Amino acid sequence: MDDPASQRQSQVHSIEHAAVRDDPRKWSKGRKRFTLALVSSASLLLTLAVSIYNPAIDDIIQDLNTSFESISWTISIHALVQGCFPLMWGAFSELYGRKVVYLLSIALFILGSGIAGATNSIGMLIEMRVIQGIGGSAVLTIGAATLADIYDPEERGSAMGLYYAAPLIGPSLGPLIGGALTSFFSWRATFYFLAIFGGVSFIGFLFFKDTFRPQRSSVYQAALRDVLESSKNLAAVPSYEDRRHLLASTTEEAGSENQPLLKQDVKLKLSDMHLIRPIVQVSKRLNNICILIASGLIYGGITYCISYTSVRTFGGPPYNYQPLFLGLVLLSFGVGNMFGSVLGGRWSDYIRKIYKDKNGGVSKCEDRLNSAKIMMPILPLSLLGYGWMAEKKFPILPICVAMFLTGFSSLWIYSSILAYIVDANAGRSSSAVAVNSFFRGLMAFIAAEVAIPLQTALGDGSLYTLISGIMIIESGLLLLLITKGGEWRESAEREEKRL
Repeated sequence: MDDPASQRQSQVHSIEHAAVRDDPRKWSKGRKRFTLALVSSASLLLTLAVSIYNPAIDDIIQDLNTSFESISWTISIHALVQGCFPLMWGAFSELYGRKVVYLLSIALFILGSGIAGATNSIGMLIEMRVIQGIGGSAVLTIGAATLADIYDPEERGSAMGLYYAAPLIGPSLGPLIGGALTSFFSWRATFYFLAIFGGVSFIGFLFFKDTFRPQRSSVYQAALRDVLESSKNLAAVPSYEDRRHLLASTTEEAGSENQPLLKQDVKLKLSDMHLIRPIVQVSKRLNNICILIASGLIYGGITYCISYTSVRTFGGPPYNYQPLFLGLVLLSFGVGNMFGSVLGGRWSDYIRKIYKDKNGGVSKCEDRLNSAKIMMPILPLSLLGYGWMAEKKFPILPICVAMFLTGFSSLWIYSSILAYIVDANAGRSSSAVAVNSFFRGLMAFIAAEVAIPLQTALGDGSLYTLISGIMIIESGLLLLLITKGGEWRESAEREEKRL
């Protein structure tokens, strides 16, 4: 293992700190906050779309003369699409920048939402949910990459926590908004609302200043070097930190912020980009596999299951809640998400700083995962409490308390997970977050397909006992990463450097 001095030197000269013009990490606090607020509010679009029409499911079934099973497809296929397409959006953003991806994807979201609101068939509704999912899927993925562009690792936990506070209240805020719109207008109003919200976000991104810098993208630099090798121009472009970071520069002094670092006569095309290579590089690291599975389990097992199954639990006897009041009940879960995300992100930065000071100024990505330990016992216990109180038809107040604690503890943990995914994949953050979205989407698809059948067969008590057991496995994966993750990651980095 490298000594502390060499580790500090490696951190200073990593591709994340390559010299660039108009360095986003040196922007004013005001511009950074505007960027954070813009991408966070836009990310709320996707999570609102997940659940905003859940309270209107019965109305949709009657209006479109369809079945509950067909409606479940509009939920599960949306989850699957939003997990798969970030892989494409991530590659686009590494070539064309973040802004064009935001604008294109939000335009697709607006199109899908508007037509979904006007449709008269379940088939068209499913198709438009696919278009809506394709568009919305980009925002969460590119949003996390955008924050990696503008914040150093020491700040990312807090930034990620603030960023996710808005989108992670979406699954709970959605039923409240959807319930109100359905009660006063119709289920179609939920999709028109999303289209209007998307339009506002689109206008906001017209004023967005792109944060992507090709010099800091290992994906872009690898493609550039391959093009130069094939054209016999490699000698004019010295490598940066051997072949590991592949930073192409001009013959002028590398590191000067007043000079561009890329050859201006080389124009990359989409066909030059390695769409699969960065995904493979992310996926073959053992530390990434562990964290991605943990991320998928906590998202699919909790966010989707609670938002979906609670509609049946509290819409039936003895509660018989109407859509608006059902949304108010779910808001307790969303408020817990919001506070857990913000406070958990700040706590993970604080814990990372403590370990950095303890280790003589050397900071390891895995250090921040220690911040999750405090919530590891609370998450399964709160799930057990919610499930069995719902099963035994307790009064709504203690159930809401359990939902709040579930949301709070799960997002406290998740804020550290997301920051770690970005930290541990320097130079390919958008690819790493895209693979994370795939894992989350796959788990959400499975959850959307099996949650209701399991609820019917087992009841809420046994269902959430099962999920609490899954969360214990998720905690075990994080503890394994805390112990072995650094060794796995450093071994993979050394292997990549030799290649």
